[in-house]
Amino acid sequence: MTQVQFQPLDDSKWGPSADGRFGQFGGRYIPETLMAAVDQLDDAYTAARSDDAFWREFCDILTHYVGRPSPLTVAKRLTKQLGGAQILFKREDLNHTGAHKINNTIGQLLLTKRMGKTRVIAETGAGQHGVATATAAAFFGIECAVYMGAEDIRRQKLNVFRMELLGAKVVSVETGQRTLKDAINAAMRDWMGTSENTHYVIGSVMGPHPFPRMVRDFQCIVGQEARAQMLDQTGSLPDCVIACVGGGSNAAGIFAPFLDDEDVKLIGVEAAGENLKHKRHAATLSKGKPGILHGMETVVLQDDQGQTLPVHSISAGLDYPGVGPEHAHWHQIGRVSYTSVNDDDALAAFTTLAETEGIIPALESAHAIAHVIKLAPSMSEKDSIVVNLSGRGDKDVVEAGRLLGKTWD
Repeated sequence: MTQVQFQPLDDSKWGPSADGRFGQFGGRYIPETLMAAVDQLDDAYTAARSDDAFWREFCDILTHYVGRPSPLTVAKRLTKQLGGAQILFKREDLNHTGAHKINNTIGQLLLTKRMGKTRVIAETGAGQHGVATATAAAFFGIECAVYMGAEDIRRQKLNVFRMELLGAKVVSVETGQRTLKDAINAAMRDWMGTSENTHYVIGSVMGPHPFPRMVRDFQCIVGQEARAQMLDQTGSLPDCVIACVGGGSNAAGIFAPFLDDEDVKLIGVEAAGENLKHKRHAATLSKGKPGILHGMETVVLQDDQGQTLPVHSISAGLDYPGVGPEHAHWHQIGRVSYTSVNDDDALAAFTTLAETEGIIPALESAHAIAHVIKLAPSMSEKDSIVVNLSGRGDKDVVEAGRLLGKTWD
């Protein structure tokens, strides 16, 4: 296997600024009790970012443990069935643990070791970040606790067992909607009391600076590989790159290396849930407004009093009422277009991809596939679409089966 080659993104054009802002979004909005831990992390990552030895170790683990580079696969039967643009999948579902999340957790556990901390905590919705954190913690021999909403535990029992099997403690969160937002709140409370020996492995491009920049950097391997693979396999860049967006790490990772390629259209797909009009959704950039959430200024689904609204998605990884601040900035300046897909269309895409390509996608990724199913027929056969297939669907088959009317013993 070819050794992974990687360089962190050049921030001179796209940011963030020295104070962690992408345009008006980002920054740090945290209690004083966490400032020392965040400053320590910022210093550690700033030093690591310019240390070639850090990136060599990161790339070595991605190559020999994670299994990178992930393939860029032509979806021949789906392309033929839809007509129009050629469709290619960036196969993050083939990574060790089954999703893109492992790229970030390997990077953050390397930093944990560099800072001399002995424990990590994480939040998780769909469970893939929790599994990836537990995996990386086991790899490095570090204690791990994962906070997960009780509703997500119900939906993702397989991943709960995987985390426990890997030696992590899974903490059920019973407050609020008992989903991702509430798990983040609980993890933040833990970190406030334990930051001297604990690092909080945030799973997406969100939270206080430097998390959005750092997580994006670790995930940029996805877009760097995809860009090089397109040039190698087709001789040209794609016309369009599409990824689902919850917090937004898989999308940021594949979009960022294409930002300077003005002819490449970038499309993020949020969760429209049951219906955008009835507020049973998680389409933050379509329906939200600027606000403060989980240590950052970003776009938030909130009421007129600034209270965070309940959210819903068929996908446990997309039902979050905010989005990473870099996505909010890209949306504001128009570099990335954002749309949304409802539960029914995502579930239909889930089964369509399984039947046409022999790939069972995560329900998160199925939202991106659903948009491709609508878009591809309107494009030329000379055009190409790269879709970030951010995770595999093992974790979702029981929940999808329930929604499709299947019965389980």
